[in-house]
Amino acid sequence: MDKWLFGSVLVQVVLTLAVMVLMGRRRFAAARNKEFPLQAFRTMNLTGANEAVITASRNFDNQFQLPVLYFAAVALTLPAGLAEWPLVLLGWSFVLSRLAHCVVHTGSNNVRLRFSLYLLGAVFLLLYWLRLSVLVLFA
Repeated sequence: MDKWLFGSVLVQVVLTLAVMVLMGRRRFAAARNKEFPLQAFRTMNLTGANEAVITASRNFDNQFQLPVLYFAAVALTLPAGLAEWPLVLLGWSFVLSRLAHCVVHTGSNNVRLRFSLYLLGAVFLLLYWLRLSVLVLFA
């Protein structure tokens, strides 16, 4: 069970790193095309940047919001020996929802779909924490 749960964490980490690379590529391409001055990177003032630059930057920020709570939950789960199928399924569901959210956010940026995926991920995360709480408090 531990390996399956850790696998979901690894995928989330790879997703975060992939978004970082995407963000960097989009930022440097925009700077190279003179959409904003290189000096803008001193304060990260991306005024004038195109939507692709902004969405990649925002998505990178998103990777340090809900996923941090997931990392904390797994960091509590694994050492305590509490990994079980319901947590593994909730963990993978959370990570897959984050992946889908990322694809939409950095692609079509359909706001309704993006919000639905964000909310779905939050529900999976909440259920993970509730299940973990039951295991810890009532075991």
